[in-house]
Amino acid sequence: MYKIGDKILYPMHGAGIIEDIEEQSVLGRKKLYYILRMPSDGMKVMLPTDSSDEIGVRFVISRDEGMRVLEQFRKELVPDDESWNRRHRENLVRIKSGDIYQVVSVVKSLMYRERGKGLSTSERKLLTVSKQILTSELVLCGAAGKDDIESIMADCIEEMF
Repeated sequence: MYKIGDKILYPMHGAGIIEDIEEQSVLGRKKLYYILRMPSDGMKVMLPTDSSDEIGVRFVISRDEGMRVLEQFRKELVPDDESWNRRHRENLVRIKSGDIYQVVSVVKSLMYRERGKGLSTSERKLLTVSKQILTSELVLCGAAGKDDIESIMADCIEEMF
């Protein structure tokens, strides 16, 4: 069980800090919830403590690991085009995994595709979500500031063209 003050990643939402652990009654059942503050947008999220493992919640990576993630973004190969439907499904699986390196793969491939051929509406939304997840964890671990991270990613994509 995580404790107040822990920095955790909530897949599909991003990285945040546990501000409190509260008992709440939802649909007549009492459960413990982590109250998670997302520094990227100030939003607060309630996360059931009993399902955090199956959701894929984990501690935020270290600063050193964050630096390796930024380096991996630079090195990551962009996969060949595949059908939109398959690509979208696989990207969702990667994001839900909670593995930051899988998220790096999604962000880079979608940024590359956006720069080259453009994205569909749903892929644009997925890019926004995946960038927020990646950026929030890198900022929270202290690897770099939000603007610096976005600049590194944009410069990397621009160098590919």
